[in-house]
Amino acid sequence: MLPMRRILFAASVLPILVGAPQSVSAETIFGAMAKAYANNPDLNAARAGLRATDEGVPIAKSGWRPTVAAQVNLSASRTDGNLPISTNGRRTNSAADVGLVVTQRLFDGFQTLNNVRAAESNVFAGREQLRGTEIDILQAAAQAYANVGRDKLIVTIRQQNLEFLREQLNAAQARLDVGEGTRTDVSQAQAQLAAAQALLESAVAQEKSSEAVYAQIVGTQPVGVTLPKPLVSRLPSSLAQALTVGRAENPTILSAQYAVDASGYQVKSAEGALLPGVNLQGSVARDDGGSTTSTIAASINIPLYQGGAASGAVRQAKELLGQKRIQVDSARRAVEQNIVTTWTQYDAFQANISANQAQLKAAELALNGVIEERKVGQRTTLDVLDSQQTVLTARESLVQSQRNAAVASYLLLAFMGRLTVHDLGLQVAEYHPADHYQATKDRWYGLRTIDGR
Repeated sequence: MLPMRRILFAASVLPILVGAPQSVSAETIFGAMAKAYANNPDLNAARAGLRATDEGVPIAKSGWRPTVAAQVNLSASRTDGNLPISTNGRRTNSAADVGLVVTQRLFDGFQTLNNVRAAESNVFAGREQLRGTEIDILQAAAQAYANVGRDKLIVTIRQQNLEFLREQLNAAQARLDVGEGTRTDVSQAQAQLAAAQALLESAVAQEKSSEAVYAQIVGTQPVGVTLPKPLVSRLPSSLAQALTVGRAENPTILSAQYAVDASGYQVKSAEGALLPGVNLQGSVARDDGGSTTSTIAASINIPLYQGGAASGAVRQAKELLGQKRIQVDSARRAVEQNIVTTWTQYDAFQANISANQAQLKAAELALNGVIEERKVGQRTTLDVLDSQQTVLTARESLVQSQRNAAVASYLLLAFMGRLTVHDLGLQVAEYHPADHYQATKDRWYGLRTIDGR
């Protein structure tokens, strides 16, 4: 016949087993990342910012296009003096004409060409910045998911610890009642129980805090979150490979390189202000007398001296170009440092998992042995409580190491530039920034955005 405790345990587990099919609604780490990709406001704001950057291209292209303006001229004049008496000594003249003026720039020292190329480079840099933001959000979602999974496990571990200590307190009280124990044993068990209760409350508070961060990043409350495993299958086989991928695909580096291109074109645009400019202008005007006047004129502007503004702008643009080149080196070094650090940390966390597993196994064996020795009077209640504390520490250390290894694997992929929707195969509609760019880059006119605002 089964002991009553086992019967109660089976009864408590049965609803969980029966309800197991409901676990299909539990959130996976990839599901959480997909929700963050679709709903995170910071990511949506970054997308809006890139769409604004796209508009820099049609703005720059406006330098190639004509400008058209309507003109209305009204004038009136009055003459006083030696005039015929019939005019009362004064005469008033008025005139009005309506016209249309069209101006076309024919040559501007290649400023427009270089402004367009700079704007296009800024778009490419913005796309990499957006990809970096996407990676940051996905990594933050993965970390938030792992934190919730860790905290839930720690709450469970501390609840189990609390139940164990309650049993020890009851056992100590029972031995005292029959004259086999001491009041000290009971007091020690009570003290450990109170400390365990405080630890549990702290763990519950930490769990709620992690859930709040999760909701802020993902957009929904966590449901059925579990501690994730590292993305071992997607990690490179060596540190050298990770560095090679990071140098080629990290969005921070690529964005900095496109910024160099944009600055180079801005130098050429500034130099174009020193070259001649050619404009063509045509106009049609009709006065109130019915006469129509049409004119067409070409003008050549040859800059000789501009007060030092143009040459100062060239020097400034060159210094900015040098700054952007230095920033590429800085970005590359930062990425390399992050990859090396994360790689070594991941290896350390994996080693910690193995060590913590061995520690936990030994601690559990030691606890069982101490309990048996106490039954025959060779150990005290304090020995049992100390052994249980060792087991608790080992369990929590194992959970923390597992969480750290999982987060480090996602972080390493992020620094490599491969923590993306495409690389992970997330089940979510991918945002394609090129769609908006293609729709707006050649627009001549229109106040509404592509989505109708």
